[in-house]
Amino acid sequence: MSKVKLGIIGIGNMGTNHAKSIMGGKCPEIQLCAVADINPERLEWAKNEYKDEVTCFADAVEMLDSGLIDACLIAVPHYDHCRFAIECIKRGIHVMVEKPAGVYTKQVREMNAEAEKHPEVVFGMMFNQRTNCVYRKLRELVQSGKYGNIRRTNWIITDWYRPQCYYDSGNWRATWSGEGGGVLLNQCPHQLDLWQWICGMPVKVQSHLHYGKWHDIEVEDDVTTYVEYENGATGVFITTTGDAHGTNRFEIQMDRAKFIVEHNKLIMEEYEMTEQEFSKTNTSAFATVKSEYIEVETDGKNEQHVGVLNAWADAILNGGKLVAHGSEGINGLMLSNAMHLSAFLGKEVALPIDEELYYNELMKRVATSRRKEGVKAVFADTANSFAGNK
Repeated sequence: MSKVKLGIIGIGNMGTNHAKSIMGGKCPEIQLCAVADINPERLEWAKNEYKDEVTCFADAVEMLDSGLIDACLIAVPHYDHCRFAIECIKRGIHVMVEKPAGVYTKQVREMNAEAEKHPEVVFGMMFNQRTNCVYRKLRELVQSGKYGNIRRTNWIITDWYRPQCYYDSGNWRATWSGEGGGVLLNQCPHQLDLWQWICGMPVKVQSHLHYGKWHDIEVEDDVTTYVEYENGATGVFITTTGDAHGTNRFEIQMDRAKFIVEHNKLIMEEYEMTEQEFSKTNTSAFATVKSEYIEVETDGKNEQHVGVLNAWADAILNGGKLVAHGSEGINGLMLSNAMHLSAFLGKEVALPIDEELYYNELMKRVATSRRKEGVKAVFADTANSFAGNK
């Protein structure tokens, strides 16, 4: 195999973005051979755009059974991520799943179980923010052991602004039945993944969610969450799609350093000694440990979606390393589900959550979910829509 023969299920906003990258030569080891979509207008667009280079299917399973592809990228509404991934895995088709891994961990666990039965399938997750040099370096430093234990984490990620017309661009958007959640499930899977990838998973979650606070939607668009870790460390996660000019600031306090990520820079305040060592020997009531501010150097690479796709192709063709294995998608989703469940129940919840309870609570909301009638799907260029790139 000289190139990965790719099919894309879903040629909407993200699917189109990926297709343009591949057809534009940014993924030299991938050949786009087929696309599938249930929207006739999008299929017509693909036929006009790619002519005879790409075969178009109105049925995804028909594309999977066509023999034209050996790998598939899934870019459909969230509820169908796991269903189509399992169809791919069962057929021995390598699969890349757009974030989030699914809507609820119960279905993702089924997807992961199927993947375990087929180790020959290269199963990836589109966690493109893991390619960002700033977060890669931060993870390296936090997990190095040099700076002691995490004491506190705080992430204010409020620059995921979305105007009302974004939510009006599809009748499935921002509904319990169509999307399964709001900012936590659509925008913040990136940060929730990075948070646990860098800091580990908490053991307790208490969350306050506001539904349709800033928009005419039924799901959450404003979130404040408090977490506790096994070692006693605490964390706060704040997000919204309602701030016109928001903030993206991630701060980690450790025993011997404080790390701040903001404006695509990683700042470290490194202490002369740990706080514990200083406190034991210091005799001045208002003194504090000496420290130095450093802007941490990185390798400067931030390849985003293209980097994830190229790593996936290398893994398929050459046994290279994925940016994120598909099985890892359950972790950030566990955080999202825990935040929802805490808000649903009005109390703190422990991780791992009761997956059956969460599913039942979600389905109660799905049962009363409303879709906007007569909404015509609108497609937009997603190139500058990612808060983590700003």
